[in-house]
Formats: sequence, structure tokens, C-alpha cells
Amino acid sequence: MPRYFYQAKSLEGKEESGSLIAKNEHQLARTLRKKGYFLISARAEGEEKKGKFKLAKLNIFDKLTGVPFREKLFFTRNLEVMIRTGVPLPRAFVILAQQTKSKKFSEALKKISEEIIKGKNISSALSSFPGIFSSLFRETLKVGEETGKLEDSLKVLAVEMEREYTLRARVKTAMVYPLVILCTTFAIGILMMIVAVPKLKVAFEELNVELPFSTRMILGGADFLTKKWWLALLLAFALVAAVVMGLKSKKGGKIWDTIVLKVPIVSNIVRQTNTTLCLRILGSLLRAGVPIVRALEVASGALTNFYFKHSLSEAAETIKKGGKLSQALKDYEEIYSPMVLQMMEIGEETGETSEILEKLADFYEEELNNATQKLSSIIEPILILIIGGVVGFFAISMMQPLFSVMGGM
Repeated sequence: MPRYFYQAKSLEGKEESGSLIAKNEHQLARTLRKKGYFLISARAEGEEKKGKFKLAKLNIFDKLTGVPFREKLFFTRNLEVMIRTGVPLPRAFVILAQQTKSKKFSEALKKISEEIIKGKNISSALSSFPGIFSSLFRETLKVGEETGKLEDSLKVLAVEMEREYTLRARVKTAMVYPLVILCTTFAIGILMMIVAVPKLKVAFEELNVELPFSTRMILGGADFLTKKWWLALLLAFALVAAVVMGLKSKKGGKIWDTIVLKVPIVSNIVRQTNTTLCLRILGSLLRAGVPIVRALEVASGALTNFYFKHSLSEAAETIKKGGKLSQALKDYEEIYSPMVLQMMEIGEETGETSEILEKLADFYEEELNNATQKLSSIIEPILILIIGGVVGFFAISMMQPLFSVMGGM
């Protein structure tokens, strides 16, 4: 068996170098892992030192679009398996960088590999890419490094990410049907305004009748779309840009979050989604050993709704002053159900907060699944009424002048 000259590092940051006889690099990595070290680099006796790998250029579209959630889930699963089987950390990152379809993600993983070779631990290396790896991801790995159970932390992350992916996919799937119907209706309406309405306008001019306000409004809109289509496109683009920028702003995001929590049907979905994510994140972080104040701060950063984020931030401040989580969240009974607050209080009394939070998350996830399945059947009649009303308004506006002519004959 060959002798390997190696460099390794412990989870505490202590570096180790030397030589060992091993069958291959995998066996060497496993031997060092039993001693509490991760293999950084290895060179067989008589083998020349390998050069550094070259970094690929980033695709401009990857910079704009970010890294898909599925790619990060795939990475987490495989990294856990590679560490368990003894693959050196830098090499594991390089291998996973070659497997990902996202060039932005591939670039980041290669840079992380270089940082680990220079002596950084994983959580510190990941912190250079906050847009890719969330604070939840980094904090969980940090706890794994501190406890010497990095593989277990990655396994927990993979399970939670799978649940989050499934949860978000259910909500998106439930919204696809109404969005498709509305977009199709809008496209048909624009087509009629451009093609059909101008022909009806010619007929009305030949009849020389006085047109009602609704008819004049539709004809004016058709004129604008046909004669100044470029301005219509520019206004549509400006409107979309303004809405997007407004939603991204703090004030605009708060207004939107207020609206979605007031709209019937939608508000129930939003509350259940955010409650499930909140409970799931808090439960997994507390189970991993993260202090409750830090867990609340991380969970607050991971949520999207302003009111849920604010409630956790305020709860963290209350707990710093000696308060309890259940008491801190009682001021937000409009977004948290009484059952959640009561079960949190029981968890604090029994010392099983993380277990109770995870069971609550399972319950609300099932409730959300049932709600999303019913959503399409609830929205369908509402859509029919809306579309029927629009079609009826258009038909009456276009037919009313004809009825006036016929009545005057």
C-alpha cells in the first residue's frame, strides 16, 4: 500500500499534516475522520503535486437568475454521502461543482473548495455566498462543526429542504390553474381589442348612432392599442417594473403582506405556509443545538411575510430580556393560532420545545396540503363569475348600439 503525505483539519480549526500508509485516498480520509480530522489534500509518495483547477467563466444569465432550490437540495444530499464515505472535503466540493447545471453554483462551490484548502471551515467558507446559502443552512452546519456531527447536520438539512421544496411546490401547483385561466383570458381580450373591435367601430360609424359611455371607452382602448401599441407596451413594462420594485421595497412589501393576510381564501394559505415554515425551521434549529435567540433570528430571516418576520424578531428581543417564546408571540394572535401558542407553552414547561414544534409543523403541513387541494375547486366558480362578468360587460357594450338602431326602426 502506498504512503500518502496529507494535510487535514479538525472541526475546531486545528491543522494536521504528516504521512500515513493507506490503500487509497478514501481509506486515508476515513482513518483521519475517526481521529476527528477532515482530509484537505493528499499526495502519494513519488507523485508530483497537482496544480490547481481552473475556474470556468460565469454565464450572465446565472448571475441574474440565481441558483435553483433543487440544485442546492441535490448538493446537500450528496455532500452528506461523500463526507460519510470519506471523500476529502475540497474534492467533494469540486466533484459536486462539476455535477451541477448552474454555472453560478459551480463557480461558488469551486471557490469554497479553495477556501477550505486555505484553512477555513465550511460554515465560514459558505458565508461568502449569502445569496446561495441561507443563514439557516450556515447556522446548522456551524453547529455540526462544533459538535463534530457535520454529516448529521447535513442529513437534517436535506430532510428539511425536501419538506420545504414539497411545501412550496404544492402551493405553486395550486396557483397554476387560476393564473393560466387569467392570463389566457387577458390574451384573448387583447386580441379582440386589436382585431374585432376596430371592425365594429367602422360599423358603428356607418350607422351614425350615439354610443353609450361603456362602448366609447372600449373603442378608445382599442384605438390606443392599435395606433399607439409601442406606448402601450412601454406603459405595461413601466407598470410591471414599478410593481416589482414596490414589492421589493420595505414599505411596499409590508403593504402587500397586509393585503394577502386580509383576502379570503388566500389569507388562510399564507398563514398556514408561513406558520409551517416557521415551526419547521425553529424545531430543526433547536434540535440541532442552536440557541433559541439565534434560532429566532435565523428563522426570521428565512421567512418572507413581514408580520411573521417581525413577530420572531420581537420574540428574540423579549427572550433576551428573560421572557418566554409563547408569551412573546401572544401579541401576534392574529397570525398564530391559539393551538400553536398553547403547544409552545407546553413545550417550554416540559422541555420538549423542538419536538413539539416539529409535530406542529407536520400537522400544519398536512392542513396546508388539504387546503391547496381544495383551492382549485374554490377558485373555479369565482373565476367563472369574474370572466363571465367581463364578457357580459363587453357583449352588452358592443350590442347596445345595435339594439338602439333596431329599436328606432
